[in-house]
Amino acid sequence: MNQTIEKRENETSKMKKANAAKVYESADESSKPPVQQKALFETYLPLVKSIVARIKINLPPHIDEQDLNSVGITGLINALKKYDPEQKKSFGSYAAMRIRGAILDELRRMDWMPRNARTNFKKLRATVEELEQKLGRPAEEEEIRAELGLTHKEYNQLMAEVRPISFLPLDNASSSGGGDDSETADLNEIIPDEGIVPVTAKMEKDEVTRLVAERINQLPEVPRKVLAMYYFQDMRLAEIAEVFGLTESRICQIHSQAIISLRSYITSVMHK
Repeated sequence: MNQTIEKRENETSKMKKANAAKVYESADESSKPPVQQKALFETYLPLVKSIVARIKINLPPHIDEQDLNSVGITGLINALKKYDPEQKKSFGSYAAMRIRGAILDELRRMDWMPRNARTNFKKLRATVEELEQKLGRPAEEEEIRAELGLTHKEYNQLMAEVRPISFLPLDNASSSGGGDDSETADLNEIIPDEGIVPVTAKMEKDEVTRLVAERINQLPEVPRKVLAMYYFQDMRLAEIAEVFGLTESRICQIHSQAIISLRSYITSVMHK
């Protein structure tokens, strides 16, 4: 039994390497990295799979994972070509940034998010922003539901619909890892949202970091811990759910609501 499983895993691995090699060989010669970097390409190939898997889990089923893999591999190739050791950033971190950036650019190009979901997200964000300005603190779930006039079931459906937007920085072309060889998006890059003036055009990154940290400290204990576990401890949603004894979908909802709250707060500060 174990031998059969191992054989299948080896065959799968060979197929993935063959596909990667195909993408590598089909790349335009002007954009292909030097031959001596091919070993580095193969070493960091699993990073593509890891990043794609983390992004794909928050996307609708119709998004093809193999297409994202191909785009991610192109991002890795570009990273190999453009990496500058003089910048004192590890190649793993730089490659993660280029891979994720390439995938997010492709998702933006595809315009994969249904228009009604975007509309509902904007309505939800505006409601949260207005409510929290009135309260002077992060709004509770019950308060948001009451303001929207939704039942518990309707609110859960809304949060499930807007979930992908809260996990992906769809209006931010750049994305960087949280550390060496990281596949986790920087929380500061998740916060900006479409329709908002780019953060870097309004204030220094250090100031944004301060504002985000300040607002996170004001969140209730559970959402605060969920964000810490997901973004800073690199824990999977399923692992976080196990810690709290909740379902993964409930953890997703807590995450989404916390991110919307943070976005609303940053937006209100930026527009003052």
